[in-house]
Amino acid sequence: MEQVFFNVPLSKLEPIFKRWIKEAQTELQPTKVVPTKQPEQWLDLNDLIQYDPEKRTKPTWYSKISRNEVPHYKRGKKVYFLKSEIDEWLKQGKCKSNAEIEQEAEAYLSNNRKGLK
Repeated sequence: MEQVFFNVPLSKLEPIFKRWIKEAQTELQPTKVVPTKQPEQWLDLNDLIQYDPEKRTKPTWYSKISRNEVPHYKRGKKVYFLKSEIDEWLKQGKCKSNAEIEQEAEAYLSNNRKGLK
């Protein structure tokens, strides 16, 4: 004898449950997020001064530009900067921590101990 659930035979409920389970599984599967590439952000000198963590002055920036110390682009008399390039330029001034220096020293010594023995 077939089982009955609320006066409905289980054979009629089974396909409905299977469909619900399948729908729930598809909804629960993670969707792939495709990262969209952000367009490059251009800065003029005033934008750069605002963005600069050190808030250097215009004369300081003009000096750096004239000595080619900072990545920049010129169109006529206007100077432009790519934010991503400024970020990389700012990162170049990173000072190593004592732990990083010790780690490099250990790596150097372990690679060069062969000649000391």
